[in-house]
Amino acid sequence: METPHLEIIWTEYMQYRARLRGFDLGEIERIVRYTGERYVDTVTRRLIAIGRHKGALVLIPYEAEAQMLTPITIHVTTRQQINLRLKMGRLAYE
Repeated sequence: METPHLEIIWTEYMQYRARLRGFDLGEIERIVRYTGERYVDTVTRRLIAIGRHKGALVLIPYEAEAQMLTPITIHVTTRQQINLRLKMGRLAYE
């Protein structure tokens, strides 16, 4: 799913977490807009974008409303963690 025309809304919390963890907002935006790997968190109902940031696999929960995308936070993850969440039903394909 490509979402180049949507506006990215950066919350203060997301900016703080990215800065604290050494993530670049431009790279986060690229992942949220252009990744081909997306899921839905079945508990929070948030959308999840998966991508690579500086070689690390990252999981980015975000919300999409109207013409806006709002990344919530970012976590380094592993393929094993993603597969386990899919198997247990925590994540579902979008």
